[in-house]
Amino acid sequence: MPNKKEKKNTRLAVDAIVSYCKRYWLLLVIAVLCAAASAVFSVISPDYISQITATIQNGIGITGVNIDMGEIARIGGILITMYGAGGVLGYLQAFLLNYISCNMGKKMRSDISGKINRTPLNYYDTHNFGDTLSRVTNDVDTVSQSVNSSIVTLVSAVVTFFGCMIMMFATEWRMALTAIGSSLVGFLLMGGIMGKSQKYFSARQQSLAEVNAHIEEYYAGQNIVRAYNAEPRNLALFQERNEKLRRHTLRAEFLSGLMMPFMGFVGNLGYVAVCIVGAALAFGGSIQFSVVVAFMLYVRLFTSPLSQLAQGVSGMQSAVAASGRVAEFLAEEELSDESGKTEKLDQVKGDVTFDHISFGYTPDKTIIHDFSAEIKAGQKVAIVGPTGAGKTTLVNLLMRFYELNKGHIFVDGVPLDSLTRENIHDIFGMVLQDTWLFEGSIRDNLNFGKTNISDEKLMEICRQCGLKHFVDTLPEGLDTVLSDNLTVSAGQKQLLTIARAMAENAPVLILDEATSSVDTRTEAKIQKAMNALTAGRTSFVIAHRLSTIKDAGLILYMEGGDVKETGNHETLMNLHGRYETLYNSQFA
Repeated sequence: MPNKKEKKNTRLAVDAIVSYCKRYWLLLVIAVLCAAASAVFSVISPDYISQITATIQNGIGITGVNIDMGEIARIGGILITMYGAGGVLGYLQAFLLNYISCNMGKKMRSDISGKINRTPLNYYDTHNFGDTLSRVTNDVDTVSQSVNSSIVTLVSAVVTFFGCMIMMFATEWRMALTAIGSSLVGFLLMGGIMGKSQKYFSARQQSLAEVNAHIEEYYAGQNIVRAYNAEPRNLALFQERNEKLRRHTLRAEFLSGLMMPFMGFVGNLGYVAVCIVGAALAFGGSIQFSVVVAFMLYVRLFTSPLSQLAQGVSGMQSAVAASGRVAEFLAEEELSDESGKTEKLDQVKGDVTFDHISFGYTPDKTIIHDFSAEIKAGQKVAIVGPTGAGKTTLVNLLMRFYELNKGHIFVDGVPLDSLTRENIHDIFGMVLQDTWLFEGSIRDNLNFGKTNISDEKLMEICRQCGLKHFVDTLPEGLDTVLSDNLTVSAGQKQLLTIARAMAENAPVLILDEATSSVDTRTEAKIQKAMNALTAGRTSFVIAHRLSTIKDAGLILYMEGGDVKETGNHETLMNLHGRYETLYNSQFA
């Protein structure tokens, strides 16, 4: 029996499918009506075939053959018309459902993409990127494909089933009971299989996400895997996840796959039962042979919906499992609504104040404890300290990537939490240690988030960053597309991210070990460009190579989430404390 959590997830999944389908309710109704009408034509056609059989039977007598061909032609014309209309309606409903499912998939992907932008960064600290990627691709495709194939199947099956039941009872009640009784076992089996197989469909989607996450993670780190001869371990981990996916898929498909062959057996059983009972009734003179012919067709039509129901239910189980994962992500907590905030900083001087702030990524582990500092406009602030001291966390809080547990951060006397995140991100320009470039031209990467920056300005920025020679040697200059086909070194990538920050021209700069991937000679050029860039601007520089921040107006030495020492380079060296020890260790 499914537990409460499984029931809740199933309910959320079904609600999600319904919410996306109701956007196209009119088209869906038309498609359902087309499917129903097509099924009705199929249901009533055996009655006309019975009439043709009766006409032929009545025309064959002892004295000779006198078949009314005119009547047969009339009935045949009706059948051809019905079959033709059924084909047209079938095409129309297939076209409409394809349209609906494609638009559903598009809307789902758009919603997930928008949700990614509204989801706090701490979500991605605890969830694998590959899992989220699988929700955008595999799960959305599964939902749209299953809805496309399953709705019509289920509607046609239901209409055909009840239509056949009505027509059979209207034709001969004893043979109708025979057909229904022989098929009853199929209903019982299908209900039992449905109850047991749903959990395996859900497990299959989760296992598929784990396989995708593994591939995404290890493909991105292929050079590290090979450098450490970790291919056997990587392969073993993949085979473990792949085996888990195979096991869950096999169980899900095995149980759902039982439905079709068993329904086929039930259909054949009903066919034999109808033939035997029909022969007995015809021998006793209770019915004509044409009724037996009609029921041979009816029993096929009656048991066929059971197979269709099995196929449709199997598809909907996959859709529910995949939709549950999509709905689960869309229900994640979002960033707080800021539509009511009206305060905005346009002209920024650059005074920054940390007022007794505390923060931890998890409630039980505080990283920054009661931190306070005051930075004047135009001051260059270097943040140094051992790994895990809270340096990067501090600048993440400046950007409001995470919310404070306690205290406030002020810019020009205005608390950051009273400003929108968009306004804050306009105030701060940021260069991270981990470089990120997207597939596009160099111009697009440098103009990221901005417009109307002239090529002359971009080339001047490239010159200041030591990139001009690199850009000049490219086949299309600024129009060269950064892709897998273009080899760009780690140092060049970081230079490009620095140039991007310079193009941003923000009043406050954050440099998180921005020169870690460049050589000493290039670093000297970058430092000269950075000195020009930071002139008159408040800047926060996280550095491990302390020789690069000796000219900083203020150095914050952090350890264990607290500022232990404050001052410029000379002051801190004269204290003969932690900073001096760290500085000297780099030249020992």
